[in-house]
Amino acid sequence: MENENSCPAEGLLKLLSGKWKPQIFKLALDGSVRFSSLLRDIEGSNKQSIAVALKELEEQGLLEKTTVQLKPLHIEYNLSEKGKSLIPVFRQLEMLS
Repeated sequence: MENENSCPAEGLLKLLSGKWKPQIFKLALDGSVRFSSLLRDIEGSNKQSIAVALKELEEQGLLEKTTVQLKPLHIEYNLSEKGKSLIPVFRQLEMLS
């Protein structure tokens, strides 16, 4: 149970803790992201670390995974409703950095 005096940013910081989660979340703000584009766009990342971060974001309910039935078959990640609800807090934190 959250403390009534807690700051809304605290929850977001806990959800996005990790090396690549904030970058993935930020890229997902603009729409669908694919694994290959995340690897390309997040300098210093690798397949395993991106896969772990995506899985955690999905388990936390911030991202939704969709299989696109095109040839070749591919997977896209989009912000869930929960993820979208955190955009204003994320934007405020971005302005502080």
